[in-house]
Amino acid sequence: MIKNFQANCFPVLIGSLPVSDHKYALDLVLENTPEIPLWVQLPVYREEGMLMQFMPGFPGAVIEKEKAFIDTEGGKFDKEYIEFYEDYIAVIEKKIDLNDSRFVLRKDTARGFFEFMGRLKTFSDAPVAVKGQITGPITFCTGLTDQDNKAIFYDERIRDAGIKLLALKARWQVKQLSRFGCPVIVFFDEPALTAFGSSAFISISREEVEKSFEEVIDAVHQEGGLAGIHVCANADWSLVLDSPTDIVSFDAYSFFDRFILYEDQIRNFMASDRILAMGIIPTLKKEDIEKETTDSLTANLEDKVKKIEDLGIKKSKIFSQLLITPSCGTGSLSLDHATKVLELTRKVSAKFRNKL
Repeated sequence: MIKNFQANCFPVLIGSLPVSDHKYALDLVLENTPEIPLWVQLPVYREEGMLMQFMPGFPGAVIEKEKAFIDTEGGKFDKEYIEFYEDYIAVIEKKIDLNDSRFVLRKDTARGFFEFMGRLKTFSDAPVAVKGQITGPITFCTGLTDQDNKAIFYDERIRDAGIKLLALKARWQVKQLSRFGCPVIVFFDEPALTAFGSSAFISISREEVEKSFEEVIDAVHQEGGLAGIHVCANADWSLVLDSPTDIVSFDAYSFFDRFILYEDQIRNFMASDRILAMGIIPTLKKEDIEKETTDSLTANLEDKVKKIEDLGIKKSKIFSQLLITPSCGTGSLSLDHATKVLELTRKVSAKFRNKL
């Protein structure tokens, strides 16, 4: 799978934009990252939030104006739970087609995906790759709660259903996007991973996190796609680097000094021809977005590549296994700031690729 794709410092985005029109959002994507375009999530719509967008199909799912949760005490839950696993097994055993299952994305919650599919059909030539995204299993299962406000991660049977739901929805994205004859990348967005090891997640074991990653990544690989894990702040990077993920996407602008401490894991990761998505374009603070330029960020990136090179990795190898990205999505920014982030991503990539 990974052999079919060379990163070569191409620009790619994280997924969200601060606009209300999906067509316009896609226009911005194609203007700035045409080599590896992606479908866009618009947080202005509540149903496109990290939890609600991927909840449909979950047994016991309740979506109200004030809250979305899993009702495990409702009279229908046991029946829905059994039906969920019957559907899951039927898909895995190929008794029903994934496209005809509960594990597809829906037009009312993922309009950006269908806008993207429609636009791709008009392309005369396939892009270098295409990208989708989905909420990661740790973030989804710690953010989504039951009727008593308890995270579903702490109920092993409900957590398992959540992971399987995400795994097949990610696999379905790969299946759909593979129609266009180019490599397909799916990022699992994992902001909650920053809390692993803290008092908030003290009872979550490393093994549980590893097993969660393995299942969703395997689903992407089963369909021939490339899997990425995106974390927008600091984390225990060994968890991500040691996972089977093909791409590690991180905030290199703010947290590279923490990331580079994992020397052995980075060496092993790069030796296996996997990819670093360097989030060198800041999105966290508007003052950083305003002060940075193409030249300043290119110099910043060159400095960080030199530190990776100092681990004993050839510069040519680093360049071939690097993507240039924003540090996170831009959905919470102003349109002006978001537009500048997209432009900087394109320009820094172009300048850096000239050095190849």
